[in-house]
Amino acid sequence: MKKFALVTGASGAIGKAISMKLASAGYSLYLHFNQNEKGIEEVVRQIGQFGGEYIPIKANLASKSGYMELAANIFSLDAIVHNAGNALYGLLEDLEEVDAEELIQIHITSPLMLTKKLIPKLRQKERGSIVIVSSIWGQTGASYEVAYSTVKGAQIAFAKALSKELAISNIRVNAVAPGAIQTPMVEGFSQEEIETIAEDIPSGRLGTAEEVANGVEFLLSEKSSYITGQVLAVNGGWLT
Repeated sequence: MKKFALVTGASGAIGKAISMKLASAGYSLYLHFNQNEKGIEEVVRQIGQFGGEYIPIKANLASKSGYMELAANIFSLDAIVHNAGNALYGLLEDLEEVDAEELIQIHITSPLMLTKKLIPKLRQKERGSIVIVSSIWGQTGASYEVAYSTVKGAQIAFAKALSKELAISNIRVNAVAPGAIQTPMVEGFSQEEIETIAEDIPSGRLGTAEEVANGVEFLLSEKSSYITGQVLAVNGGWLT
């Protein structure tokens, strides 16, 4: 019987790596994207070698109706990976309300309400797993990223609270908290800035999207069958 997982934000660097990892592990996938149609087509092309069923679903999770559009296209379901998100840099004093609302919708409201809609489908399988891709800043906070740190911290609280609510249903809920990862998100930094960050990380380098995906796959697998309500830090020892 096929196992189906939903990956939100599947067209981005980490989403693509997660999709590749789960497809190679035998999952069929619902691949959520918003604007990056070429990116999702490339993901589908690359994971086609694994022989599963791969279904792209377009939905704008920054809108209030986006999660409903996505949920309406989900049928059989064994796992959810909440990976969709965007960064926001700047002083809190310069934060515009519209940007704050969008950040909260994408990182908090949409995952919360989407999960509510999909829990009954996980219960039908009498087991399930949910993984939320949060951030090191949700654990420690970052100046110049106060709003982003706030929503990422809320995601961790969501995982911890929901894990207690769903454990009786044999549905596990965990989070991964990536540190500095080599993705397009860091392309705005100079090489000197990246080297400075790397020097501050005990492992001496930035992480890779594949390393984050390894953590997600572990938390979805039976290898972590007695792990729930936890945050797996994928950060090379940075700021621990």
